[in-house]
Amino acid sequence: MGLSWQQLLIILLIALVLFGAKKLRNVGSDLGAAVRGFKKAMNEGEEDQTRQLNDMTGKDAEFRETSGASKSDSKPNT
Repeated sequence: MGLSWQQLLIILLIALVLFGAKKLRNVGSDLGAAVRGFKKAMNEGEEDQTRQLNDMTGKDAEFRETSGASKSDSKPNT
């Protein structure tokens, strides 16, 4: 059960009356900065995780080469 648009409008109007437009603008910009910081931290975490995984398995090219048939396994055509 989510909020309907009428309920959300009433909550926003009450917040506007209680805090004022200037304070609400500051809260909105602070909330936006917090969301941007959270997204940045999530992206950095994913990059670190990928980097650690690559370090554990070796480079991507080395991993692909060892996972498939190596060149020494194939017989030369004579």
